[in-house]
Amino acid sequence: MADTAKQQRMEFLYQLLAGIQTPEDMAALLEDLCTRKEVENMAERVFAARLLLENNTYAQVMEQCSISSATLSRVSRCVQYGTGYRRAITGE
Repeated sequence: MADTAKQQRMEFLYQLLAGIQTPEDMAALLEDLCTRKEVENMAERVFAARLLLENNTYAQVMEQCSISSATLSRVSRCVQYGTGYRRAITGE
């Protein structure tokens, strides 16, 4: 598949997600789109990001999450250097 087609499909996904109005509608879409385990993994990552944004240590996050240290490291990098988690969780 050409990069342009991939990008168009990604944009369609972003627009679809941005248009979801309620938690119930998002849950229904995610249930159709992802496996239960994939949704659980996303939930763990978002929860870990929230804990890191609240200045919890790695050890504290690991105590409260079912997340690998490698995944926590990636979440931490995204919290520190990315914008998605911070903007979504804190509104900044």
